[in-house]
Amino acid sequence: MADLFANPAGLDGFEFIEFSAPQKGVLEPVFEAIGFTKVANHRSKDVQLWRQGDINLITNYEPRSAAWFFAREHGPSACGMAFRVKDARKAYDHLIEQGAEPVEVKTGPMELRIPAIRGIGGAILYLVDRYGDQLSIYDIDFEYVEGAERFPEGAGLEVIDHLTHNVYTGRMAYWADYYETLFNFREIRYFDIKGEYTGLTSKALTAPDGKIRIPLNEEGEGGKGQIEEFLRAFNGEGIQHIAFACDDLLGAWDKLKARGMPFMTAPPETYYEMLEERLPGHGEPVDELKARGILLDGTSEDGSARLLLQIFSETQVGPVFFEFIQRKGDDGFGEGNFKALFESMERDQVRRGVLKTKEPA
Repeated sequence: MADLFANPAGLDGFEFIEFSAPQKGVLEPVFEAIGFTKVANHRSKDVQLWRQGDINLITNYEPRSAAWFFAREHGPSACGMAFRVKDARKAYDHLIEQGAEPVEVKTGPMELRIPAIRGIGGAILYLVDRYGDQLSIYDIDFEYVEGAERFPEGAGLEVIDHLTHNVYTGRMAYWADYYETLFNFREIRYFDIKGEYTGLTSKALTAPDGKIRIPLNEEGEGGKGQIEEFLRAFNGEGIQHIAFACDDLLGAWDKLKARGMPFMTAPPETYYEMLEERLPGHGEPVDELKARGILLDGTSEDGSARLLLQIFSETQVGPVFFEFIQRKGDDGFGEGNFKALFESMERDQVRRGVLKTKEPA
């Protein structure tokens, strides 16, 4: 996505997602199953860097750190994230001027001081301007594991595509204003999903750089749905799932499955029977998608298909789960699959005699 509007904070994508847990041994098997490798340890803290492609995940167990306190309240979870910015000090000054809450991150001797503000559910949002070809924060604050590849290919996942926030009812407007006021995010999608018993509303925001996408999810009328369940399990608002993008989702799925990654239940057979009807001329190998439970969304108009392939893991870190996607020209979030899945499930119920079709008048 090209730059379409002003970028006052100088955003340039995600730098890392930070995780913590009350004890070690919970996060590490999950990261390994996703294809990540521990490549470095912090020089003075109980903090580790896990990497795959251009994706950096941080595990933070440092006693009495912000991550340590966060894990005591929320359990195993994503406790922070970092945005890449052109100039961290300039970005920080802009955010504070716009009303962001400053956060003082404790640092040790000869350690970088990374500016940060308060984010979703009390998590920390860091601002990093050392990345790419220049000397990175990891080259300064971490020691690389001897013999470890600096940028392992893993399962073929390449970048953090987006992550979602689950928020309390009535709080979607607050968090939308947070990102819009501080960073000049814009709404690119809004959808209201209604099931028979529950529902949810989702507002998808994107940053001026086009690289940071954050959908906000709120429980629908009536409550007792998946958003409310997350908020109870997580003990507050926070990051619900993180999406990793790749260039070959079929191949990535095979590698993830071989590593033991458990995926959410595959859609019924009718979902794949409806693909050609929903996306005529999409050109994807339906049998291969079906064998893996991969979902397909997008548009296929005027002989030009813009597609999104996606699949979800089961919950892996507390109530947090992961999404694996491949974009082929579509910049959405798979919202078309909600309706398609619902319709395919109804057709399956009709086929099995659970639902009766209405008699023609």
